[in-house]
Parts: sequence; structure tokens; C-alpha cells
Amino acid sequence: MKKVIAKENLCLNCRLCEVYCKTAHSKSKDPLRAYLNEPELQSRITVCGDNQKSVAVQCRHCDNPKCVEACITGAMQKDPVTGVVTCDAEKCIGCMTCLAVCPFGCIKIGETAVKCDLCQGEEEPACVKNCPNRALVYLEMGGKADA
Repeated sequence: MKKVIAKENLCLNCRLCEVYCKTAHSKSKDPLRAYLNEPELQSRITVCGDNQKSVAVQCRHCDNPKCVEACITGAMQKDPVTGVVTCDAEKCIGCMTCLAVCPFGCIKIGETAVKCDLCQGEEEPACVKNCPNRALVYLEMGGKADA
């Protein structure tokens, strides 16, 4: 399965990954309009750190995701073919159980749980495509991604 890998030594803390993630999941697909007209949208990636050392953090799409196991409504699902972990907003009740069990802190709660979906349907995720310093890469991974 392909996964987003963060190279903290290359991260400039510019947060463009956050901007373009939010834009990719917006109705307008325009950065300015997404921020002005869709304030409820959340980025599915978060840059942690400061200007000296920072790293982008997003869902690891774990082999045995604790969020899927803990979800009381079945909203969190792992696709058996692609390995992508997604949240079905129609089923999610915003109980925050998934957030509590995620070992990476990669789930956010709005009206429902929000997490990286690897920009399904696109060749590569928006965060990777728009990272000016190539601090994010989209690579085929073998092995475990669990905590």
C-alpha cells in the first residue's frame, strides 16, 4: 500500500500541506474560497513543531487500526483491497472513541471524525503534491505502520 511519509529534516513549517489538504476537500477547490467560505473544513494533516524543527502528521492507515476496532457505529472502515482507512460521515456520531485510541493523534473531530483519506481518486495526495520542499513523499510501503 502507498503511504505518505514525512521527512522532518526537510519540513519548513510552511503549512502548505494543511492549506492544500483543506482545499482538496473543499467544494470550491480554491484555497482562498475554501478558507473564506468553508470555515468548518479541517485539514486532515497537521504540522507540529516550530521554525527550527517540524513535521507533518497524518493518518498512518495502520495494518490493524485501533480506530476501526474501537468505532461503535462502524463508521471507521479499512478497505480490504487498498488498505485505506476512512470514516463514513453518515455513520459517525462524533463520539471521539476513534480519537481516543489513535496512537498517532491523527483524527480530528468536527461534526464527525475527520482524518486523512489519501485524497482517494487522485494520483497523489494534495499535501504531497504541494509540498515545496518535498518533505512529504508518497511511497509504496511494506511492513507494519502500527504503534
